[in-house]
Amino acid sequence: MALDRIDYELLRLLRKNARMPNKDLAERVGVAASTCLERVRRMREAGVIKGFHAELEPDAIGCNLQAMISIRLVVHAKTQVTAFHDHLLQLPEVLGFFHVAGANDFLVHVGVADSAALRRLVLESFTTRPEVAHVETNLIFEFRRNTDLPTTPPHAIRLADER
Repeated sequence: MALDRIDYELLRLLRKNARMPNKDLAERVGVAASTCLERVRRMREAGVIKGFHAELEPDAIGCNLQAMISIRLVVHAKTQVTAFHDHLLQLPEVLGFFHVAGANDFLVHVGVADSAALRRLVLESFTTRPEVAHVETNLIFEFRRNTDLPTTPPHAIRLADER
């Protein structure tokens, strides 16, 4: 799906506030509300917009400690990678993960109540897995999400810059 500058502006606004009313979105990008609604629907159906998520305060839900766990697999066979991927999706402590290239194979972002829960998670959910060769845990002191779009093609200059 080809995106134009209006689509990119809609994505930029939704990334900052996914609950922005359609009327306000349309007004900010200078299109009719019906046009805006159709563009967002089209981007959702095409998979450009994969979902809308609530940003939660970790401490408020009992995630008093967060960590990034680096995992190195024994073998890089598709079956082992898929098995570990599926395992991660089953763990409620896993907030997100990356399958990466380099010295490690996975970077796993976890949230737990305390250091005892982190230790238990690592020992019971990672080191016992036959496909895991190495585990390294790094505590996270602070996490901030960047709400800007990571890249904007030159043809999709922000509408605000044109005004």
